Amino acid sequence: MTDAVVEESNPLMTHPFVKQVVTQLRAMDSYGTYDTWSDAKVLDPMILTKERRREIPVVGDPDETTISRLKAYYNAIASTIELECGLMAVPMVNLTHEGFGRAIVVVGKLIVVDKTLRDVHRFGFDSLDKLIAEVDKVTSKAITLVNEHRDVAKL
Repeated sequence: MTDAVVEESNPLMTHPFVKQVVTQLRAMDSYGTYDTWSDAKVLDPMILTKERRREIPVVGDPDETTISRLKAYYNAIASTIELECGLMAVPMVNLTHEGFGRAIVVVGKLIVVDKTLRDVHRFGFDSLDKLIAEVDKVTSKAITLVNEHRDVAKL
């Protein structure tokens, strides 16, 4: 992979979602690899610039590290939704070995996030700005759904 694109001095590193996804990534690190890494270094592989995307083949199977990043992303989304609405949010990711599948986040009996996954081996965001913009869009829709159907979300 090319040089790091996320810098610790980036003001977006203090965004609550960024902190949460870093926490989730560190929690999934069972070997302690990230213990000495900065938050920016832990988050950096999730940012796929055009140059980085060019290095990844168009067709391929996702490796365990990429799948862990995907799961950490949806865990962080669920955690963010939970903080906003006060109800437990549970992420579920189902993938084939080829990197196709679905990710959903459920609050009670209500599905608040439903995303079809394709080409998971290329999972990432163009920039930290785009990551946060996508998360803000997804979580605001989810919170709106919870507020509109709170009786179902409480089941």
